[in-house]
Parts: sequence; C-alpha cells; structure tokens
Amino acid sequence: MFQSEFAPIEPVELPIHEAVLGHAAQYGDTPALIDGTNGTTVTYRQLDLHHRRIAAGLAHAGLRQGDVLALHSPNTIAFPAAFFGATRAGASVTTVHPLSTAEEFAKQLRDSSARWIVTISPLLSVARRAAEMVGGIEEIFVCDRDPAEAHRSLLDMLASTDAPDPQITIDPAEDTAALPYSSGTTGVPKGVMLTHRSIATNLAQLYPFIPVGPGDRILAVLPFFHIYGLTALMNAPLRGGATVVVLPRFELDQFLAAVEKHRITGLYVAPPIVLALAKHPAVANYDLSSLDYIVSAAAPLDAQLAQACSRRLGLPPVLQAYGMTELSPGTHVVPVGARNPPPGAVGKLLPSTEMRILSLDDPTKELGVGEEGEVAVRGPQVMKGYLGRPDATAAMIDDEGWVHTGDIGRTDADGWLFVVDRVKELIKYKGFQVAPAELEALLLTHEAVADAAVIGVYDEDGNEVPKAYVVRQPSAQLTEDDVMAYVAQRVAPYKKVRRVEFVDGVPRAASGKILRRELRERERA
Repeated sequence: MFQSEFAPIEPVELPIHEAVLGHAAQYGDTPALIDGTNGTTVTYRQLDLHHRRIAAGLAHAGLRQGDVLALHSPNTIAFPAAFFGATRAGASVTTVHPLSTAEEFAKQLRDSSARWIVTISPLLSVARRAAEMVGGIEEIFVCDRDPAEAHRSLLDMLASTDAPDPQITIDPAEDTAALPYSSGTTGVPKGVMLTHRSIATNLAQLYPFIPVGPGDRILAVLPFFHIYGLTALMNAPLRGGATVVVLPRFELDQFLAAVEKHRITGLYVAPPIVLALAKHPAVANYDLSSLDYIVSAAAPLDAQLAQACSRRLGLPPVLQAYGMTELSPGTHVVPVGARNPPPGAVGKLLPSTEMRILSLDDPTKELGVGEEGEVAVRGPQVMKGYLGRPDATAAMIDDEGWVHTGDIGRTDADGWLFVVDRVKELIKYKGFQVAPAELEALLLTHEAVADAAVIGVYDEDGNEVPKAYVVRQPSAQLTEDDVMAYVAQRVAPYKKVRRVEFVDGVPRAASGKILRRELRERERA
C-alpha cells in the first residue's frame, strides 16, 4: 500500500456553498468572476448575495431539499450562482453537457429524477424537448432572458427581496451536492453521487499542491459541467479569493487574447490545448508572460509535448494531475514548485489518500515500486456511489472502500505515479468521456449495419477518437460517410465516430463480449 507523504487533513464537514463562499465577505469588492467576452464583472460580495437570492427564489418556486436540478449551460458568470443557489436550497445539481441532444438530455433527466432545469435562452428549445420527453419537470428557468418571456429568469430572483432564505439542514457526509454523469470503467453514463463533504474535502486536499488565492487570475475555458472544470476552475479559485475569467468555449485566439488582457497567472487545460500552445503559430502573437504555471489533466499528456510547451512559453514544466469523476475528482497532482518532477508523472498522492497497484493477473496481489498494475485508490474524496446502481457501485468500490480505477500505472521510488495504459474501454476525446457501448448500440439501429464495435484510436494530433468497425448487412450499400453522418445526427459532437472501417466480422468471446483488445492489436499492426 502506498500512502501520501503529506500530512493528513480532516474531512471538511461543510455544505459546498459554505466551503467555497464562506469567506466571500472578506473578499468584498474583489472581482470573483469576469466575463472574458464582454468584461462584465461579478464581485465576491455580489456572488454571495446572488446565490442566496437564487436559493430563496428556487425555494419559493417550490424546490425542496432532496430535489435534483439539472444545470444545462456552457461556462457563464451566472453558472456559479446557479450552482450554489441550488445547493443552498437543498438540491443536488446534475450538470448537463450544453451540446447534448434532446434525447441525451432526456436520458439524464429521467435517470437522475430531476424536477427542475436551469438553462440559457439559446438552449431553451433543447431543454423544452427533453422536458417534454420525460414529463414531471416542475419548471424551466433561464440564466439570462427568454426572448419570448415564457420562462422565468434567475435575474428576476436577484432583484427580489421578498422570498425568505430557505431554512434547511444539510448533512455534508450523506447529502449529494453534485450529480455529474460518468461512464466509470465501462458502460453507459451513470450518475455519480458526490457529497458536500467529498467535494469540499478534495478542495482542501488539493490546496497545498496548487495554492490559489487573492491576486491569482485563473482562465476558465474548460467546462464547469465537467468535474475537472467544476473543481479546478470554479470551486478551488473561488474558495481562495482568486479571480476567474470565464470563456464559454475554447477558441485559440480568444483564449490567448484573454490570457494577455487579463494577465492570467494559472491555466488548467487538457492535452489538446497544450498541443496548441506548443505548436500553433498564433501563440507568438500574444504576450503570455503573466503565466506562472500550466496544469494539464482529464486525459494522458505526452511527456515530450509537455516539455515542448514549457520551453516555448519559458515556463516551469507543465504540471499534471490525475483522478476521475468518482473521486471528486483528484488523487494525484504534481505540486507547483516541484523540483525536477520526472517527465510524464501525473503527480503524488494527495493528503489522506492511499493507493494500491494491483496485479492484472491476480487482483488480490499488491505490486511494489516499478511494477505495473491497476491503480486502486481510497480516501475521503471517494463518491457515495452511482445513483440507483448498487451493482455498478460494488463493481467500482470494493468492500474495503478501494476504488478500482481501470487505469494501469506504476510508481517510482520517490512516490511519483505514471499512468501507462487503461484497462477500461472508455474513450477520452479531448477529456470528454465516450462510452463505446453507447455508440455500438446506436450503430446497430441502422438498418444496413449487421454488427459493430468501437474503440479509441489516435489521430495525427495525438487525440483519442472513436473508430467504428462495421459489418454491413448482405447487399447493403453503406459508406464511411453514411456511418459517420448517422451517428453525428444523434449524439453530441464530442461523441461522433471519426473513423470507420468495414469488416467481415466483429471478434467476440463465447459469451458474446466484444474482444476490443484484438481490434486494438489490429489497429497497432
């Protein structure tokens, strides 16, 4: 068993809104959030007031403790107030990808038993269609203004002083604060029950590694709806009194201009952005000298690419971090200021976190330094479980509380973790999770498809992308473009099949399970 070399911490027994905004009053008129597109600013004083009034407005509308609210929005300066307003009113917040189709949104609404939706006016049509498919939605609110004035806005709640503050008691250890959806090691997306305590404690665990405080400026371009963005770009900087500059999506020139204009000090990114910073000619047109560090997570980062980025920007080594949604999400981080961290290392164990490396041949056997096996983690940041899926929870978390991550890793003598491969079949496209089983099930609905399998392959930029191996029905006329278009019309853009190969048969075990390992070996050959 490997244990953290850092002093243990006590679990944080606070609601997440108190853990993050409990010191907002002392930061007063310090900018908490700045809209990177138009400069609109929200101070800490305003954010504290806004989330309290939204909580009162939601409670007055009928939201009750234990309800689930679906937050369906790209990054905006209203997102944190909506999130914390909902948790203060006693709701669990299930974050929804803003590019979800109505069908995908409806699945999440149905599975999470959400009764309330908060969205933005450009996404209203999708939210309404999803609500109609599911039924039982009490109300849809918008963060901005509905041009048709058919839906109430959170802005109206900010102006209202009539509704009383909700008087509820939250049990941080038991009550679910966030309900993001993850595919875990395999399968379709499942609701991950993250308690107030698990999220708040993970923030306290992360702080010694990357301290964020007043004067720091963080650029939030990774999505808040993803646990990485929610933790690193929203909760952690707001907990410490930093300023968060918010962008709705990644567009390179807008991103670089924001770093220059707002004198950004810290970047939290995924590998595709590291690639752009290392290689794109536009980078030379901007002053990025304010940057102190870059952190990359959500997907594996090539060590040579990380070094190329650092050299080009004249920065210390790009820091890596490791975790998963089910771990709130962090377990390992390369600390800011670490002296000569080994290239490719994803970090050291956070405080109060334990790890085992388990043999792939005999999962009961623990391996030692330098040996490769499945990474298993235990600590206070572990999820409560998958919503409504006790069997899936038991498959992920064993009787002793160890989370079996599905990743293959090894440690060196100094405690650095290296993630070298994945047991799990999940595809990570630019940090977003894509479940092969979901795409396979969709492909099989095409009348010209007899069988199909999906694996992740790497494109010329080093991104893992979904590739479909398709068996045509006899005499069917089906092209690669037909297959890709069929999938693209039915899933969010990040889930699209980007490579297609027609085959005579899909390799399967006697049980019927797809032998993706054989397909990966074929791809490498």
